[in-house]
Amino acid sequence: MQSVTVNSKVSNSKQTSKNHPSSDKRFKVLDITMKRNQYHQDALIEILHKAQEVFGYLEEDVLLYIAQGLKLPPSRVYGVATFYHLFSLKPSGEHTCVVCLGTACYVKGAAELLATLEKDIKLYPKETTPDGKVSLMTARCIGACGIAPAAVFDGEVCGKQTSSEVLEKVNGWLQE
Repeated sequence: MQSVTVNSKVSNSKQTSKNHPSSDKRFKVLDITMKRNQYHQDALIEILHKAQEVFGYLEEDVLLYIAQGLKLPPSRVYGVATFYHLFSLKPSGEHTCVVCLGTACYVKGAAELLATLEKDIKLYPKETTPDGKVSLMTARCIGACGIAPAAVFDGEVCGKQTSSEVLEKVNGWLQE
């Protein structure tokens, strides 16, 4: 009786890896990436990067799917995904504001930019507004020290930012 149960579990896991139950084609992209890397466990970062590119962020079921495909414990996959700041476990908003916290930006007022967003909009770093419109991120340095304090709005670097300018930009997005 036990061998029948084990066999059905094995055939079920093979079916899952070939045809994800959600019929989501993004999982097929992950399968192709894992296959191209010959299911090597040391390709985990590349596979996580591809997963984030395809899904937008790393959902729990995606992490479990990768762990199963690479025959890794889920804790290891989750550990790598949370260790590197380039991976996100939450969906990002339609718009993104990145405040630079490099030394020059910090000395010239980056902390005040963040404090204003926290106080006036209740938006904190690494969070997205409840309506999904704006995500606030921080960066160690964006390489724009000459125009500190700097912020990046949807990929556009803006220098010599004031709290009121950042607040106006983010409020504009929230009004859309």
